[in-house]
Amino acid sequence: MAHDKGPAASGGWFAGSGIGEMTARQWYVLLVLSLVYAINIADRYVISTVMESIKQDLHLTDSAVALLTGTSLALFYVSAGIPISALADRYNRRNILSAALVIWSALTVFTGLSRSFTQMIFARIGVGVGESGGTPPSTSMLADWFRPHQRTFALTGWALGASLGAWIGADVAGRVADAYGWRAAFYAMGVPGLVMGILIFTTIREPVRGAMDGIDAEAARAAIAKARVKVPVFKALKTIISQRATIHLMMGGAVVALWGWGLMWWTPTYLQRAYHMSAGEAGQILGPMHLIAGSAATIGTGLLMATRWMADPKRVLWLMALVVAGVTVPSFFIFYTHDLAVAKACLWILVPAMYFYIGPSYGLLNNVVPPQLRAMTAAVTLLMANIANLVIAPQFVGLVSDYVAGPHGADAQSLRFALLLLAPTGFWAAYHFWAATKKIDEEVARVRTAQF
Repeated sequence: MAHDKGPAASGGWFAGSGIGEMTARQWYVLLVLSLVYAINIADRYVISTVMESIKQDLHLTDSAVALLTGTSLALFYVSAGIPISALADRYNRRNILSAALVIWSALTVFTGLSRSFTQMIFARIGVGVGESGGTPPSTSMLADWFRPHQRTFALTGWALGASLGAWIGADVAGRVADAYGWRAAFYAMGVPGLVMGILIFTTIREPVRGAMDGIDAEAARAAIAKARVKVPVFKALKTIISQRATIHLMMGGAVVALWGWGLMWWTPTYLQRAYHMSAGEAGQILGPMHLIAGSAATIGTGLLMATRWMADPKRVLWLMALVVAGVTVPSFFIFYTHDLAVAKACLWILVPAMYFYIGPSYGLLNNVVPPQLRAMTAAVTLLMANIANLVIAPQFVGLVSDYVAGPHGADAQSLRFALLLLAPTGFWAAYHFWAATKKIDEEVARVRTAQF
């Protein structure tokens, strides 16, 4: 039968979860793509760990270092993301992913070699262009390695790479920076990606699009061949933005990135200023939170999403809304308090929430758009999230901090004030997840009946 074709055809699936009889090949692909995501996050966030050192070395203001470390990467990340995702929806995703990984890893190394503001900003632009070819091909490939009822689990497992990468970018990079200087942290982050890019190209094959959606291989090939000609970028975007639940889901993810990841972007610098720490000491606080709490949240979410009770997308959205709204309160007290113990306790609550939403968001998105638009949808989602996380949040916090500090220069108090203004935006994110419940069933049904 058509629905028996695809990577998992050889083994049935346990009722509800579909985890028990996954093939070794599926586990391998999931592991490798999760490691790619870890490299992506580590290469992106190592710069926030050493941001204070870069600021002092290059004699920058808070707003200037935000432009250098976040905005320069994000503007080109998001601008390159749409055309690269369009290619990923038409051509070999494995090849695009492996090439992108080699490019951004090499330019991470060049970031450490930079000797001026201009050299570093061009290196970060290159990292942004390379990283734009990471997540869209990865999530699209995973959707074609796993059946619809397994995708939330698979995408949540893939999201473990975020906690691993954040730990590497915080704790490992901080220790390297303390021992050998901030430039060495970039060398340590970039080199493994060069090796991984070769591994992907030589050991992972491109899956058949749509084969896991109950479409046989020949029909899937015909559909994607048709998509190459008849689904131009603007038409694909029009299809995506015409769906109200999809847009609310994407907006929810974007505002979570603005809120949570925006706060976390500045947290290493805040800890260094407010509590007189080195980059390594701040990393030793934050790194285990990402690795332990982030991984536990991701694994727990994946197991929860694999249950029959969470098969209803409305329940997934309600849970996401409740968690984000609830965690917004302690996110405020991280920066309100002057007690490091209280700040640490609140961070242990905030950090896992930053990982909880990733897998369910991508899992739901892959179920509300047709196979030939999945990479494009991932790219648009990333565009929104990264504008929020890497452009708006860093620049907003940096500009407010500089303004409040005045001519004497930004300090712990000015940065605290700016972060307190950002913290309540978590409630805005929760609203979008709640609003997505209104049309989510209709949009999932549309994909199942191919009414596009």
